[in-house]
Amino acid sequence: MNRFDQLVQDIKHVLGPSKGLTSEDVEVEDLTHIMERYASHEADWSRYALADPNMAYTRNLVDEGNGKANLLVLVWTPGKASPIHDHGNAHCLMKILRGSLTETRYEFPDGDKQKPMQIKSEKVLEDNGVAYMADELGLHRVSNQGSDYAVSLHLYTPPNVAKFGCNIFDGSTGKKTHIAKCGNYSAYGKRVKDESL
Repeated sequence: MNRFDQLVQDIKHVLGPSKGLTSEDVEVEDLTHIMERYASHEADWSRYALADPNMAYTRNLVDEGNGKANLLVLVWTPGKASPIHDHGNAHCLMKILRGSLTETRYEFPDGDKQKPMQIKSEKVLEDNGVAYMADELGLHRVSNQGSDYAVSLHLYTPPNVAKFGCNIFDGSTGKKTHIAKCGNYSAYGKRVKDESL
């Protein structure tokens, strides 16, 4: 078992039979420390890192845990970004496996008023950096501003976005659009047909 496979097992062990990060028996800090301890080694996770230059990023399923979480490797095309989005009332831990990604956080739009979205913060996450995000912290966009593919590991719990979709937001107006399903580009290292984000 390589170090990445051990990381997957360690995450599953911490989550156990619980309901995920919202459970009283699971601490976000414990999972954050597990992700921080893993030193990325591309040979360990490359089988999951399927890219598509025609997409901003690909979602590649690594593990579904106990059914209460999804662990995904996301591959980010150079110069591309996710839309501004929420997490469907789920929690997300993100670790940079290769390259760097810029996370821009936004305030939720102010009711029905159409106006540019307000940036709360922006930071660059480098190799092996870890970040936590949840809807109570706001919305965010992740972008690869580099000239090469970047790769990140995401733990979503519960896996609401995969099941029920999420909301994306227009940065210039704040208009919200629901995306019914955020599918996977691959599962367990094999390409699947559903390419929807």
